[in-house]
Amino acid sequence: MSFAGLVYILCFLTCATCAALLARAWVRKRTPLLLWTAASLLLLALNNFFVVTDLLIFPETDFSALRHLTALAAGATLIVGFIWEAE
Repeated sequence: MSFAGLVYILCFLTCATCAALLARAWVRKRTPLLLWTAASLLLLALNNFFVVTDLLIFPETDFSALRHLTALAAGATLIVGFIWEAE
């Protein structure tokens, strides 16, 4: 495995862990911003999963559309959460 592959896998694990920790904190405190952030990081973890799948597991298959859609959804989720909570 290359160094880049290791970095992709670590990014996926980091996003998934942060999403799980934020979800656990949301269950305890019920602060809506924690839920929005956890959802955004979950989508970023899914994005990183597609990166690993696209570049390491199935390099002949193009997952770039899924990668871009999940990144857009993650950013949109976080922005909507920030705007929703600011009002």
